[in-house]
Amino acid sequence: MENQLAKSIEERTFQYQDSLPSLPVPSLEESLKKYLESVKPFANEEEYKKTEEIVQKFENGVGEKLHQKLLERAKGKRNWLEEWWLNVAYLDVRIPSQLYVNFVGPCPYFEHYWPAKEGTQLERGSIILWHNLNYWQLLRREKLPVHKSGNSPLDMNQFRMLFSTCKIPGIARDSIMNYFRTESEGNCPTHIAVLCRGRAFVFDVLHEGCLITPPELLRQLTYIHKKCSSEPVGPGIAALTSEERTRWAKAREYLIGLDPENLTLLEKIQTSLFVYSLEDTSPHVTPEDYSQIFEMLLSGDPAVRWGDKSYNLISFANGVFGCCCDHAPFDAMVMVNIAHYVDERILETEGRWKGSEKVRDIPFPEELVFTVDEKILSDIYQAKAQHLKGASDLQIAAYTFTSFGKKLTKKEALHPDTFIQLALQLAYYRLHGRPGCCYETAMTRYFYHGRTETMRSCTVEAISWCRSMQDPSTSLLERQQKMLQAFEKHNKMMKDCSNGKGFDRHLLGLLLIAKEEGLPVPELFEDPLFSRSGGGGNFVLSTSLVGYLRVQGVVVPMVHNGYGFFYHIRDDRFVVACSAWRSCPETDSEKLVQMTFHAFHDMLQLMNTAHL
Repeated sequence: MENQLAKSIEERTFQYQDSLPSLPVPSLEESLKKYLESVKPFANEEEYKKTEEIVQKFENGVGEKLHQKLLERAKGKRNWLEEWWLNVAYLDVRIPSQLYVNFVGPCPYFEHYWPAKEGTQLERGSIILWHNLNYWQLLRREKLPVHKSGNSPLDMNQFRMLFSTCKIPGIARDSIMNYFRTESEGNCPTHIAVLCRGRAFVFDVLHEGCLITPPELLRQLTYIHKKCSSEPVGPGIAALTSEERTRWAKAREYLIGLDPENLTLLEKIQTSLFVYSLEDTSPHVTPEDYSQIFEMLLSGDPAVRWGDKSYNLISFANGVFGCCCDHAPFDAMVMVNIAHYVDERILETEGRWKGSEKVRDIPFPEELVFTVDEKILSDIYQAKAQHLKGASDLQIAAYTFTSFGKKLTKKEALHPDTFIQLALQLAYYRLHGRPGCCYETAMTRYFYHGRTETMRSCTVEAISWCRSMQDPSTSLLERQQKMLQAFEKHNKMMKDCSNGKGFDRHLLGLLLIAKEEGLPVPELFEDPLFSRSGGGGNFVLSTSLVGYLRVQGVVVPMVHNGYGFFYHIRDDRFVVACSAWRSCPETDSEKLVQMTFHAFHDMLQLMNTAHL
């Protein structure tokens, strides 16, 4: 009886959205106290004293007024940050988003049934497409399980942004168009866009109300591939999406002005479920070395990526897959979820299609033929050139540490995420001889439309431990104690951030209120220590745990002299992907990864020796 009852009241993906708590505004006093603590590792006594005075003045003066205004704003909005964050972090940003903002990741299938193999691109592509479309249907029917932490449901809004979502460039600010609807909300687009050799195609994924099968998808892909292989390369309109945002906005306006039909074609790509990219290259990838596939995902042919689409599914000539996603509409956990879902299906079916081979008489894909002129062709040429120039400056080191993983750190009662973060602090300290201000993503999905908060991993405790590790006169016991203190501090901060008690977004809110009110920028934000400690997005280490599944990802560094450092954790291994810029003489992603791996060993040794 109980089981039947449970089945009849099956949870729907978005059913808790209306009952989630609003995003809280932390107390001003608490936020400023935490901020002061976070700048300590980067200041001498005199600098710290000056910052302390600035903070004091802010708290007793304009800060209190701004805080009251922020509380007022929060009364009228379930998430006071949402719109601001979207604009400041993404839509107002003018640098090319495809290389500098989007996140990418390889699909994990090469580890089991689908190792790299030439000639498998289309057949595997038809299977992977089919699984992706099944996930879309689950979402449409709200059958995707609600994410929870314990018994608390988490916000699922970002999952609405995975399909049929596209960023539209604007002269000063971009916008996001989302055409996804659940079945109960009504109709939504049912076609995908395919990009191949500078050309664009669309076809419907439903036929007579049902999903088309892998053999039918294979027929569509084969048609496109053959056509593009035997005919001239297309103009590569997609490359424009890799441009600086204002330039792309102007080029888009010009393109639409050339021929109104161009707008109709652009809209077909914008509304498509996602973009499927057929690449001609074959990246090397093994379960131990992901470096080359990451480079190709970030720097691959811009004429077969629609940089503004929330989801580009990329297929390489050797049957290896990956994705390139616009970061504005969602964070990486959405992509991790669908990649894991598809991975599980491929494992279950041994990478094969076991259904009917029958191919119905479905319409062939439609090619989107844009009207172009010399100016547009010149814009495309320039977009490709600047993309390839930026991409050639990228250095990526992505390797697997196989000596141990989550199992062993858990056995030592050490949180595996904190373990990696502290190892990275030690590696950076050893490599650069100074503390590295660090952004770690903390998720705030306990709250309505919650996304992220900044967790600053470079704590006083972490640096005190790093110094002890470099000081031969420090005893093993003292090193161990300092390490455990650093662990405790990190874990507490992460908990605070996830519970809406971080301070970075709060300070951002106060700054934006000042701007909206036409007030001068408060001194707190002009203080050199503000940016030296990472404020205003100046973190030299931009990091995130990608999760505990087989899925990995990376983005480029936040600053020119910084690193992007992303990792996932498994029972028996840690997989790390690190990005840096070659043109910066002081950063080296290869060295940082190797030193982090050394730090893993040192930390474990410290625990083992201390037991003796």
